[in-house]
Amino acid sequence: MLRWAKPSDAAELAQVFFAAVREGPSLYSEAQRAAWLPEPPAGQAWRDQLSAMNVAVVERGGRPGGFMSVQEGGYINLAFVHPDHQGSGIFRQLYTRVEGWARDHSEPILWTHASLMAEPAFQAMGFLVIHHETVVRDGQMLTRAKMEKRLT
Repeated sequence: MLRWAKPSDAAELAQVFFAAVREGPSLYSEAQRAAWLPEPPAGQAWRDQLSAMNVAVVERGGRPGGFMSVQEGGYINLAFVHPDHQGSGIFRQLYTRVEGWARDHSEPILWTHASLMAEPAFQAMGFLVIHHETVVRDGQMLTRAKMEKRLT
């Protein structure tokens, strides 16, 4: 089932996020993954972050299997699929919902900072790499891609 997130989804979305970063296949080292996300996000700050965005959720077996956020300006901040559901079409479902929201809100462009793992999935949706960049988290260098897709 594809739907928009509710405030009560915060804890389960945190677990999807954590599993996607820390447990799934990765091009990042364990040290890089631990620096990126040392523990599942929690508390009011996490709930506030989610509530500030439009978050699409796909449920599998009554639980979130993945989620993707979009906010004004067309920024996709969060895009994560639980490792148990990777390759099942969830990313495409989420992206279709997010692009629909962007078109309904006359956003001319969607853009993101994609991890090395997410870069191919975004490319499959028509995104282009603008450039690769390196960010430092807790002393670890993490490469990511700034990507965009023009909608007009």
